[in-house]
Amino acid sequence: MSAAEACPRVSRRFRLQWEEAQSAWVLLYPEGMVKLNQSAGEILRRCDGSRTVAAIVAELEEAFGASGLADDVANFLAMARTQQWIET
Repeated sequence: MSAAEACPRVSRRFRLQWEEAQSAWVLLYPEGMVKLNQSAGEILRRCDGSRTVAAIVAELEEAFGASGLADDVANFLAMARTQQWIET
């Protein structure tokens, strides 16, 4: 399976939610919280285990009228995997 065919999901160790007080998406875990920037939140909220990386990229490009996001998304997902925020 190629990286574009992987279906990432937020790790069971974390809970992704919109935090109104922060006006941002956050990852909650027993020891604390990670406040995400807009791009990270938009990517992670699409990581539900049913979408491929390619589908996530396509959705983001359509939602934001952008193109060429594949490398940025792949780089973020690699970092998120290192932080154990996502599983595939």
